[in-house]
Amino acid sequence: MARAAMSASLSDILHAHPLMTFGPGKYKYQIEGKTSQNRYSVSDGNQSLSFPLLWAFGTGRVGQSYLFKKQNADFFETRVTYFETLGTIDFTPSRALLSPSSIEEAMYRPVPQAEVMRCFGCHTTGSSIGGHFDETHLVPGVTCEACHGPGAAHVKSVTAGTVASSAKAKSAIFDSAYLAPADAVDFCGACHGTWWDVKLAGVKGVSTARSAPYRLVTSKCWGKGDARLTCTACHDPHEQLQTDAAAYDTACLKCHASLSGPSKTASHEGPACPIATSRCTTCHMVKVYVPEMHSNFTDHRIRIAKAGGAFPE
Repeated sequence: MARAAMSASLSDILHAHPLMTFGPGKYKYQIEGKTSQNRYSVSDGNQSLSFPLLWAFGTGRVGQSYLFKKQNADFFETRVTYFETLGTIDFTPSRALLSPSSIEEAMYRPVPQAEVMRCFGCHTTGSSIGGHFDETHLVPGVTCEACHGPGAAHVKSVTAGTVASSAKAKSAIFDSAYLAPADAVDFCGACHGTWWDVKLAGVKGVSTARSAPYRLVTSKCWGKGDARLTCTACHDPHEQLQTDAAAYDTACLKCHASLSGPSKTASHEGPACPIATSRCTTCHMVKVYVPEMHSNFTDHRIRIAKAGGAFPE
């Protein structure tokens, strides 16, 4: 998350792919990556437009999108995004235009100020001050204060060096670990997609798998919320994402019995799996292909997934 956003000039993706092209129709898209400047260009054979990229969003594990400016303070989103599985650019998710009315429309989408604040609010730290977007002083990426709030009082309490100050240090900064389960999932969902975010946006089908908090709370075992099912019960935001399914077995066994038979308890209401004893998520949190992302996403709706079964809404 520390590299959720960066200056385009610092993008490893752009450095590793010095020339990316895409041409689905009469318009030809190009991103030319250089250490000093990365230029985004579109041409229809008769005329062309070109602007330097300013911001890169995303580490590139799935993809990376870009923003630029023209001659004023307004941001514009490029019509194309880099996708890791493709190794090049394609239409930005939900931004495909096969018959744009002009080269300008083919090239970019103006980003409203409210959306700018939301984008930078999740991908950077301290981008808004007093309700106003402040590009000059923001910190690229998600740092400690993005989740924990201002830390000066916390640091001051810790460095005081007394037992009493340690207790004060805990109360001097926000810690989501003390939130109720539903609030904790919504806290992560503020950037990763809450139930309401998905519903109000009208997202349907496999595309909802991109919003893990939304899918998690639709699980049958979610009920009214369980601390063993929050995002941080499985993912430590301070560590690199684990991609080995076996790494999550311990979390699964906090709710499920490990042995078949009458071994259910008040703390382990879930029965033991009759099929396997490890790599639980490979069957119960399957990966689904999201077309607009050109990639597979883990579906966080915990269930017994059957081969060929319909994707549950």
